[in-house]
Amino acid sequence: MSHPSQLHDLQRREFLRRASALSLVGGAAPWALNLAALGEASAATAPGDYKALVCVFLHGGNDYANTVVPYDAASHAAYQSIRASIATPRDQLAGTALAPLADGRQYALAPQLGRLKTLFDAKRLGVLLNVGPLMQPTTLAQYKAKSAPLPPKLFSHNDQASLWQSSHPEGATSGWGGRLGDQFLSSNANSTFTCINVSGNAVFMAGQQAVQYQVSSGGAVAINGVTRPLYGSQACADALRGLITAERSHWMEQELNRVVARSVNAQSIVAGALSSLPALATPFETGNSLATQLQMVARLIAGRTSLGVARQVFFVSLGGFDHHDNLPTLHPALLTQLGNALAAFHDATVELGVANQVTTFTASDFGRTLTSNGDGSDHGWGSHHFVMGGAVQGGRCWGQAPVTAINGPDDVGQGRLLPTSSVDQLAATLASWMGVSASELPRLLPQIANYGSRDLGFFAA
Repeated sequence: MSHPSQLHDLQRREFLRRASALSLVGGAAPWALNLAALGEASAATAPGDYKALVCVFLHGGNDYANTVVPYDAASHAAYQSIRASIATPRDQLAGTALAPLADGRQYALAPQLGRLKTLFDAKRLGVLLNVGPLMQPTTLAQYKAKSAPLPPKLFSHNDQASLWQSSHPEGATSGWGGRLGDQFLSSNANSTFTCINVSGNAVFMAGQQAVQYQVSSGGAVAINGVTRPLYGSQACADALRGLITAERSHWMEQELNRVVARSVNAQSIVAGALSSLPALATPFETGNSLATQLQMVARLIAGRTSLGVARQVFFVSLGGFDHHDNLPTLHPALLTQLGNALAAFHDATVELGVANQVTTFTASDFGRTLTSNGDGSDHGWGSHHFVMGGAVQGGRCWGQAPVTAINGPDDVGQGRLLPTSSVDQLAATLASWMGVSASELPRLLPQIANYGSRDLGFFAA
């Protein structure tokens, strides 16, 4: 049995180990204390060699069939028959019809995504068909026979969102975005800003060493009593700063104050970087929460030199996609926000001269059923998603197009798609573009060894 003093020493060492990788940053409230990675290192990446990955998460489970809609006559007729009152009429899709697939089938984007159709035609955006969490490639026969391992807790919001972000159900402590950030901490002069979340907190952004730095759509939120006069007195503000950053004798107090001091410094760096930038000429839609988040991402990318970063991962999100009812009324408005926000962000990367260095992709808890429950759809599995950026070989659909049918070869029930591309393959493709070597991919994505192909073809060879 451990002696109490030995136990104390072990606890102290573990606390110091964890605290050494942490920095405190501003949260939603003026006095909120959020921890983020600091871990300074010398930049190892060549000047100008910058890349960023942006995850746009659609909370609630986006309805894939009304986002990327079957358009060829036969497929649309099947879709219309199955979806009845919630289907998008074919005559509303002519302006957003995509190039036909090799087998003659064709999709169209929802009418509200016209700006994304423009990017698709410019080969700056493509559609990944039927992607979702898998443990290994799985056939419908294996699914029915339960002869292949399946993702746990299918069709559960929290668990499937966590699987998308981390490869594990709810309770995971790290996500593949954060683990990707781990790979590049030493490439950034200021590792605090490797993983930046503009929408709160997400397991996607937590790494083994990298911890997400949280900002709001307005930038890093300061501890107000430190960054401006407290009770009208600068002396009070200085006293508070001294109180929460001063050297302490107790090891826990000392580590906490070190973390606070680093946070105050990080907020100052972000505020300084953003204040020195000219305003973006690209307009972002007001009243669109996703647009304002992506506008902040664009501004942070513009300030990358001041922030001391060569590789970054960002996370933004839009909620409200759990449409068990009122889908024809609510879903189009969300797609309008999505399309306008993504298009504006792409335009901003062009303005900043970094379009080829920034890749953006969408993700969601899961797809939904092809069948209608009246005026909505229920929880599903596989879904269609967008990949966007100047480096993307767009203007096409990647992956395998599912058959539009109930009890068809891709259906595990009610039109729930059995994914034919996995989130691990999506992540491996994006990570390779960021610069992760093939030998490092299993560390980032333990299940990638189960797949013969690790590249879904988004980028030029």
